[in-house]
Amino acid sequence: MMEKIYTKNAPDAIGPYSQAVVVNGLVFTSGQIAINPASGNVEAATIEAQTEQVCTNLKNVLEASGSSLEKAVKTVCFLKDMNDFAAFNAVYGKYFTEKPARSCVAVKQLPKDVLVEVEVIAEV
Repeated sequence: MMEKIYTKNAPDAIGPYSQAVVVNGLVFTSGQIAINPASGNVEAATIEAQTEQVCTNLKNVLEASGSSLEKAVKTVCFLKDMNDFAAFNAVYGKYFTEKPARSCVAVKQLPKDVLVEVEVIAEV
């Protein structure tokens, strides 16, 4: 059985998408971008500030599912510019201390023209 996870502490789900789903003891998050859930806007301009907001959003979604950042087993990171990787990684490393498996790719464009988006798979 699949459980959809929603929380007011992360950006609203878009259309039929949830912020996460829990299936067979794993939580799969939707890609989180640097939207401040209080305002609904992207307020951060730098890669560091956007990564902080993304990681905060992910933390909130995972906790709402009964999981945590420490239980992450895989992340997929999308960067608008791979030259931002070192700055992104410095912030990411403060949140994902257990070093889950990770892929990081450059993409041409992200929603709302943000600099970073991250998806997570974690144990519940």
